[in-house]
Amino acid sequence: MREKGKLILLIVLAAVSITGFMFIELGANWDYALPRRAEKMAAIVLTGTVIAIATLLFQTITNNRILTPSIIGLDSLYMLVQTTLVFFLGSTSLTVMNKQVNFAISLGFMIVFALVLYRILFKREGQNIYFLLLLGLIVGTFFGSFTSFMQVLIDPNEFQIILDRMFASFNNIQTDVLVMASVITAVVLLYMMKFVKYLDVLSLGKETAVNLGVDYDYTVKRLLVIVAVLISVATALVGPITFLGLLVVNVAYEMFKTYKHSVLIFASALVSIVALSAGQVLVEHVFTFSTQLSVIINFVGGIYFIYLLLRESKS
Repeated sequence: MREKGKLILLIVLAAVSITGFMFIELGANWDYALPRRAEKMAAIVLTGTVIAIATLLFQTITNNRILTPSIIGLDSLYMLVQTTLVFFLGSTSLTVMNKQVNFAISLGFMIVFALVLYRILFKREGQNIYFLLLLGLIVGTFFGSFTSFMQVLIDPNEFQIILDRMFASFNNIQTDVLVMASVITAVVLLYMMKFVKYLDVLSLGKETAVNLGVDYDYTVKRLLVIVAVLISVATALVGPITFLGLLVVNVAYEMFKTYKHSVLIFASALVSIVALSAGQVLVEHVFTFSTQLSVIINFVGGIYFIYLLLRESKS
């Protein structure tokens, strides 16, 4: 099946999964339920698209298909911010309870952290990109340890608030926050378009890209900022979904067997939307909210990650 046919298949699957989510067991009170499902679906489409694109960009920059942007510590920082707010301000604080304020604070901390990390990395010329991964992994581990320390000391009743933030959820999306996230995402994606033409060359490695005339350092720095902002928006909006990007991007690679990022961007986004919308249907109508969507995604993604590691070691 050619690329066009596969894209059409993904579009059909996305349409079916979205339609199923919107109308399965809608009930008599459709005028109440439908707008709320539409809001939830908008968050699913936004989050799925953002995480897929950010992961594809990150894997292209690092030239490694078993890495995700989470390795630089943004998920750990998000949990540290949430735990710190509850620890010092209490679970009933306006800063914790107000979705808009919480979104802005979480987004701000994650973007600033990523920019500082990049500044440290690129302060000297010729710094290896894998130094960023190592530094991010160390800092993320520190954030996780400090978060665990505060969670041990926190009141058990308030810990429940933090526990809810540990898993991505589309059940309490607010329109104002969704609009903020959509505007930021639209601006970042528009800015990203000027760099899309370089992605196919960047996937060949630094030396080849430089030899073909790409301003490698300039392009990579800006793509890393784009990745950081996109992942920060998705995490601040719904919470951490560690393995979603790894799963959907590799599925897109396996389906299309191409280096063309013009195809892979759309394919990864569509696979992500199908995975999230179909997964949310399972959570609501099969598991009846007894589990979280992020638990299912991370479980499947974790198994797939192990499979990729084993395959890479054999090759």
